[in-house]
Amino acid sequence: MPDGCAQLIYIDPPFNTGRVQQRGTSVTTRTDAGNRVGFKGQRYEIVRETVLSYDDEFADYWGFLEPRLEEAWRLLSETGTLYLHLDYREAHYAKVLLDALFGRDCFLNEIIWAYDYGGKAKNRWPAKHDTILVYVKDPKKFYFNSDAVDREPYMAPGLVTPEKVAKGKLPTDVWWHTIVSPTGKEKTGYPTQKPLGILRRIIQASSAEGDLVMDFFGGSGTTGAAAIELNRRFVLMDQNPEAIAVMRERFAGASVDFIDGPTA
Repeated sequence: MPDGCAQLIYIDPPFNTGRVQQRGTSVTTRTDAGNRVGFKGQRYEIVRETVLSYDDEFADYWGFLEPRLEEAWRLLSETGTLYLHLDYREAHYAKVLLDALFGRDCFLNEIIWAYDYGGKAKNRWPAKHDTILVYVKDPKKFYFNSDAVDREPYMAPGLVTPEKVAKGKLPTDVWWHTIVSPTGKEKTGYPTQKPLGILRRIIQASSAEGDLVMDFFGGSGTTGAAAIELNRRFVLMDQNPEAIAVMRERFAGASVDFIDGPTA
């Protein structure tokens, strides 16, 4: 793809948790005799066919991610923005890497997406947030439209005027937003699906109608679903066949082309 073609790039890579991420009743195991080949030639075996899974552990995580961040820098337009979505395990290393790649003056925000769902540890503070690092290609030219962003309710409505309560407030860099409900209509079954509301907010703020939005780890296709809703062009990619299958089903009826490419 040509240099500077994308207005917005969202990257939600595996978080390197060391856990097998899965939904359904099947189990994916690493084995020398497996019939599926993954990253760096590792082989996997699907015990049953109903599972959607991947192995979220890499021997050289940054060797895997850094080339993709370099490509993001190349593809972004002068007004473009990168959103890198990670958790607490890797976010601090990513900040150092992106400072070197983009320049510290191109750092725009550290967004904290906070939620309250799932198990809660009792021997430490439960981890209930993700980190989204936001970098712009050019700090003097980047596009950001706060007027287009969906507003949210005031947490203390009694402290502001009724007019402000009715209008709502602009989000800050801390986003309180629930995860995708396991039983809701939005759920696709993909193990790391992100809420449509999160991607809608990102796309509203950092792109305009007709702009090109990219996602290097398409997963369940949420970036594409938000782009369709907001009239943006989009390119998603994923090397996981199960992700492609989920996206084919999610985009059924939409004008979306699927192109087979190399898997490594």
